[in-house]
Amino acid sequence: MNRVSTRSDVLQSATQAIKPVGKDPGKPQGAFGDVLKQAVTEISQLQNNADKAITSVQLGQSGNIHEAMIALEKADISFRAMMQVRNKILEAYQEVMRMQV
Repeated sequence: MNRVSTRSDVLQSATQAIKPVGKDPGKPQGAFGDVLKQAVTEISQLQNNADKAITSVQLGQSGNIHEAMIALEKADISFRAMMQVRNKILEAYQEVMRMQV
């Protein structure tokens, strides 16, 4: 039985793709750039998965439009979250550049 996902389910699964930093005290923490690179790679993978799902529906190979739409929403929400993080990073950078030394 297929379960219809709600927007909150999609949001929850999309946010699980981004792993929390610093939660494992025994594991050394990576550089900030490495964490961002990993997040961008994961979001790119979600977008590729959505593209493949849509293509398979268009070609009639899978016919499961629900899974394609869920993949598309995951990619969309993840991309929007990444853009918000990017905007906050740019705002912080601009604030630092405005500081007088």
